[in-house]
Amino acid sequence: MGQGLSVGIDDSSNQCLCKVDIKPWLFSKRRGFKSLEAYSSKIDIYWDLSSAKFGSGPEPLGGYYVGVVVDRQMLLLLGDMRKEAFKKTSASPVPSNAVCVAKREHVFGKRGFTTKAQFSNNGQLHDLVIECDTLGVNDPCLLVRVDSKPVMQVKRLRWKFRGNHTILVDGLAVEVFWDVHNWLFGTSPGNAVFMFKTCLSAEKLWASQPLSDPSALQWSFSQRFSDSKSQGLGFSLILHAWKNE
Repeated sequence: MGQGLSVGIDDSSNQCLCKVDIKPWLFSKRRGFKSLEAYSSKIDIYWDLSSAKFGSGPEPLGGYYVGVVVDRQMLLLLGDMRKEAFKKTSASPVPSNAVCVAKREHVFGKRGFTTKAQFSNNGQLHDLVIECDTLGVNDPCLLVRVDSKPVMQVKRLRWKFRGNHTILVDGLAVEVFWDVHNWLFGTSPGNAVFMFKTCLSAEKLWASQPLSDPSALQWSFSQRFSDSKSQGLGFSLILHAWKNE
């Protein structure tokens, strides 16, 4: 089917003001723009993926741009075709660049789930692997690797199917949350959820507390995801891991 792109704009209470779904595999929509209005401001979304190059992941490697222009100012610009984007939009740049604060992915596998992760804006790109074999295993365990090195292991997973633990990556404290209840006890195929959240201070390492209501962990992930965006508390990566049986 190819890749798609969705651009959503939320207000300060995380309510969606507008959303644009772009399906660039349809030839007529590989480049274009849409205009919206919110809070009495004109919002223009421009994109050009006609020359985009993709790898194994969902994000383009290059040859594209996606820009969000508000009142003729380029508030958000993604991609490497910056010159083409400013020429097309005639927008003026803003003094500061946008920073990625949160990312959500769906990954698929049998016992291993792989993605790329960058835990700081200018940090190194890491290979992130989650391993968990739940078929025919009396006592399954969970293993997390960063660049092939084990950084976290959870044994007795049937008793610890939800929890959190802190690891160190590039000198940063990264809090790992997991919920594998669906893998172990679900009556129908479901996904496990993992969140990797950077902590900005050493105090966060010791202030980490287990979730008080495990049954609400999926909601708590969403809440923490929103909190990380609104409070500027580092970067959050949420992974929905689906098993291919």
